[in-house]
Amino acid sequence: MTPDARAVALGHVFRQPQLLHQALTHRSFAAEHNERLEFIGDGVLNCAIALMLYERFPQMPEGDLSRMRAGLVNRDTLHRHAAALGLGAAIRLGEGEVKSGGAARPSILADALEAVLGAIFLDAGYAAAHAAIERLYAEDIAGADAEAIAKDPKTRLQEWLQGRRLPVPEYAIVEVRGEAHLQIFEVVCRITAL
Repeated sequence: MTPDARAVALGHVFRQPQLLHQALTHRSFAAEHNERLEFIGDGVLNCAIALMLYERFPQMPEGDLSRMRAGLVNRDTLHRHAAALGLGAAIRLGEGEVKSGGAARPSILADALEAVLGAIFLDAGYAAAHAAIERLYAEDIAGADAEAIAKDPKTRLQEWLQGRRLPVPEYAIVEVRGEAHLQIFEVVCRITAL
């Protein structure tokens, strides 16, 4: 699938194709790369998902909406959508990134998808970007379950402590393992009041 076909899969035909070209250019490849477009795309994506959730769940409190949005715009979800679109085959990478498997790296794919969304926004405005995001996230939003919002363990612990007027825990990184792009952190949690 060509880069233009990928954009069409999102429902957008670029008037300024150089924006799509830049969105699919990793910083390891050229000075004109996708990071600034990624920045724009991140903001547009957060806004669009927030609005879709706000409309889908009119009674949901802000904290739950925020957690649900965070789950929908995180790297794993973005990577899944980028992989489904086949973005890895279209991203222009430097030689080192190609050799290290960068075209399949979740962070690179997620960033490229955000950059494409930013490029759509700059090419045709918010309505076009929102429409592309709606198409991309239709199943995610339709399947979003207000009852199944799972708070992460750190948030649950902090809320439990605050509910008992206890100080929040202190966290310290004990060990970092793994490759730079896929690190595993071992963290200690100290609750001084208990």
